[in-house]
Amino acid sequence: MNISLQNKKALVGGSSGGIGKAIAQQLAASGASVTLMSHSEDKLRDIVEALPKETGQKHQFLVVDFNDFNDFQNSISNYFEHNSVDILVNNTQGPSAGSALEKNVSDYQEAFDLLFKTVVFTTELALKQMIAKNWGRIINVASVSVKEPLSYLALSNTIRAAVVTWAKSLATDVGKYQITVNNVLTGYFDTDRIAQLNAKKAEQLGIAQSQVRKDMESKVPLQRIGDPIEYGYLAAFLASDNAAYITGTNIPIDGGLLKSM
Repeated sequence: MNISLQNKKALVGGSSGGIGKAIAQQLAASGASVTLMSHSEDKLRDIVEALPKETGQKHQFLVVDFNDFNDFQNSISNYFEHNSVDILVNNTQGPSAGSALEKNVSDYQEAFDLLFKTVVFTTELALKQMIAKNWGRIINVASVSVKEPLSYLALSNTIRAAVVTWAKSLATDVGKYQITVNNVLTGYFDTDRIAQLNAKKAEQLGIAQSQVRKDMESKVPLQRIGDPIEYGYLAAFLASDNAAYITGTNIPIDGGLLKSM
């Protein structure tokens, strides 16, 4: 499928590596002008310089700290005073792993600020301009754990579930403005985050990290975990006019395949 995002502007969170980076690269390859957003200025600068510019795109980056909501709020507000976006990809790093018994109420508050408040605040700012243009795409990078909770990801399970239900409510409200809102329920992809989680799980179970990965791969139909670039393809589709009738949905993706709902 030929996806053209020429003349569209995208803002992609958590895009200094992993899934966020792959999404930014694919949106740029499809013709969009992309603003990358993360806390790692050096990585962002290198990625921006390497993004495609064949259709005259102008790429840039924004340094933010998702873990400090007040600082994030100031940074993103300033960005939207001078910029507009057609495509918003809400993505942050995940909260710390751990079971429900290992977490306390302050941990949940920190996760709420990281995963929920940053998403809602950024979306509110982006929506003002999307509504004025009568077009927009909002893509939330969530987790399949909202459907199948993982015992060692209590914070992520809980707060990402809130994001997913909020997004469904929002989709109903903004559909009349030709704005779509979708959640991608991320499964197993070859990222640093997965490596970190596998290391913790291996320690908890007293087995080798390679065995954790092997067990993970066995649960995927293709017997492998996904390449982030495959995730980028899905995001580009959801950002295009081809996906105009897909909104308010939860799309599980795992190992390069869309999983059955």
